[in-house]
Amino acid sequence: MSLRFGLLGTGHWADTIHAAGLAAHEEVEFVGVWGRTPEKVTAVAERHGVAGYTDLDALLADVEAVAIALPPDVQAELAVRAAAAGRHLLLEKPVALSSEGAERIVEATDQAQVSSLVFFTDRYVPAVQEGLRHMTEVDGWHGAHVTKFGSIYEPDSPYKDSQWRKDQGALWDTGPHALSVLLPVLGPVMHVHATPVRGDTVELTLTHAGGAVSRMALSLTIPLNSARNVSEFYGQEGFVALPVEERDALVAYGIALDELVQTVQNGGSHPCDAGFGRQVVDVLAAAQRSLETPPDQRAEPVTG
Repeated sequence: MSLRFGLLGTGHWADTIHAAGLAAHEEVEFVGVWGRTPEKVTAVAERHGVAGYTDLDALLADVEAVAIALPPDVQAELAVRAAAAGRHLLLEKPVALSSEGAERIVEATDQAQVSSLVFFTDRYVPAVQEGLRHMTEVDGWHGAHVTKFGSIYEPDSPYKDSQWRKDQGALWDTGPHALSVLLPVLGPVMHVHATPVRGDTVELTLTHAGGAVSRMALSLTIPLNSARNVSEFYGQEGFVALPVEERDALVAYGIALDELVQTVQNGGSHPCDAGFGRQVVDVLAAAQRSLETPPDQRAEPVTG
């Protein structure tokens, strides 16, 4: 039986990845799309052959699950509302812009006993999944270096006008992707030291519960000739890098839908559920606090 899905959001990512992925999936019945701008709702709905909604409660009444592709502060509020209505959640990263917002989502999903999954793109790339599977099966990792450098402000970038990315920078946009591969291998983060570099570029040193130390370098404003996407772990097996071939986000989204549908059918929780999303937000929030304190006081404990 197909899982009846609604989409919240009408932006570029909502249209080209979420809507397209929902429409193409064999185990999903894409019911409709809701958004805050009626003209955009109509355009996305017509493009994918589904109903357009301007009343969120009406959409929630017609579906069993929702995919949310909205700015994280908006997502946090609507995710709680959808979970309270008994709807399963496919969330974007970060799930919220504060630990408190992320915790409310977790509480809502727990109380309603609904399934959740966060779409950290790399976690649904088959080669990356296989790499992480191997790394989590062996011990002896001492640390990792993750660099995610790019620029979204080129004239042809669909994200150049994204206000939340302008406001929050690479820490909150690409930081979740880096943490999504670090945490499964090295474990929870206990302390973060964050250093601003230039523009929104930031470097973080993370101390993990088992003693490993990792570093993250993030930027949305780096010059194009410095663009880089590397995740490299080191330890008893030497240096091991995750695959860096071109990611197909639409294929990854289809795999994410596969895994959420399976989780709904089988029960239990997904490794990238709202609880994992909250762990990621806790680290980012601690890093934000570190950036906002004097340089000699930037080591911050991670607290939920």
